[in-house]
Amino acid sequence: MKKLSAFFSTYALLPVLSAAEKFPIPLEIYNTPDGPENLWHILLARVKIAPFNGFATLIFLCAIVHTFLAPHFLNLANRFHRNTPRDKMLAALFHFFGEVEVVFGLWIIPLIGAIFCFYDWQSVANYFRGVNYVEPLFVVTIMAIAASQPILHLARSCMQKVASIGGNTPCAWWFTIVTLGPLLGSFITEPAAMTISALLLAQQFYTLQPSVTFRYATLGLLFVNVSVGGTLTHFAAPPILMVAGKWHWDTAYMFIHFGWRAIFGIIFSATLYGFAFRREFSLLKRKFNPVAASQPTTPIPRWVVAVHLFFLAWTILNIHTPALFILGFLFFLGFVKISQIYQAPIDLKSPILVGFFLAGLVTHGGLQGWWIEPLLGRMNETLLFLGATGLTAFNDNAAITYLASLVPAISSDAALQHAVVLGAVTGGGLTIIANAPNPAGQAILKAYFPKKISPVKLFLSATLPTIILALCFNYL
Repeated sequence: MKKLSAFFSTYALLPVLSAAEKFPIPLEIYNTPDGPENLWHILLARVKIAPFNGFATLIFLCAIVHTFLAPHFLNLANRFHRNTPRDKMLAALFHFFGEVEVVFGLWIIPLIGAIFCFYDWQSVANYFRGVNYVEPLFVVTIMAIAASQPILHLARSCMQKVASIGGNTPCAWWFTIVTLGPLLGSFITEPAAMTISALLLAQQFYTLQPSVTFRYATLGLLFVNVSVGGTLTHFAAPPILMVAGKWHWDTAYMFIHFGWRAIFGIIFSATLYGFAFRREFSLLKRKFNPVAASQPTTPIPRWVVAVHLFFLAWTILNIHTPALFILGFLFFLGFVKISQIYQAPIDLKSPILVGFFLAGLVTHGGLQGWWIEPLLGRMNETLLFLGATGLTAFNDNAAITYLASLVPAISSDAALQHAVVLGAVTGGGLTIIANAPNPAGQAILKAYFPKKISPVKLFLSATLPTIILALCFNYL
């Protein structure tokens, strides 16, 4: 089981850590006073200390590439006529490989094999015991509650009142959902805001079969706006939660330094996109019915809505205590069963798949600190902002800010702190994996895209609002 480590150690200039030592290796063990200063030499030295580092990152890169290839697997699945058992199995297999939500979970299998080969089974078990899966569990719970019919009915009623200011036109409704919805993420958490906004967009617009360009533009704008919409407070956005306590940031601090700029950027981006798609809204107006869209067949009493709001608040307030919010979720499911005359069936498939996606991302991301930490630690303010924005596109933005908080130079400089957090939230809409709520939005809206959602087209559609928010954060 240790042969791979022994093999690589023969080529190492530094000794390979034995399996008996702690795995994964704490970052501070790498940092020696007389160590190399060149980034490439630092990374090379860390791979020589623990060759497994290179394999863990290679597996992670393979998983990222897999997410971009997912639509091609779906195309392969459709080529089989499914007339024979073999064809049916192959079609099901390729369809499984084409589901973005399962990609990072699938690549945990070779990751486990690599840990076992380099170390031992006890190291595998110890690593998984140490991984924090609170965020995936929270997202599963909050998605299911936020998607319940009473919560959606309340959100739609509130949105309608705001949209009525603009005459309840398609443009007014769309503008309200893509601006007010993400900003609510600062108070009800970003996963809940994403779920509500995506469901309302699906009901009000995507079911009307707008152009594919409009669908991608709206999705990219939604992802970017949700990522920055949680910056009004210190407790709602995952990348800010990772550092707010350590850097002593409260809600007032967040709003003064981040929040008002985010509001301006969100409104400006939505206005620009709304103007660009004004003809699309004119076409949608013929079949748009803001009142009748997905109205419940049975009027929902206020007390039922109040109970759902209680469970939503309970989950948010106990976000760091999974035993409590999962207990509340079980009671919530029981209440839904009792009051089913006022309910629609709770969809657990999408939340569970999203949770599986995030769990896989967290598992892989926990082994990438060996190269992210020294990379961030050697950047000035401008490079740190750009670097955090770029890294976020290929890793969860909460992981970026957490690793940045471990760098002494960043933790002692307010300007660098702002740069890394701004970069993390600005780049949070570029890909599915950039921000924890993004898989929730994709799971809800992917059925409205031909051949699923293209990662490349999503990236391109989110680029303009990302640039706008970057300019707002840096120059306002």
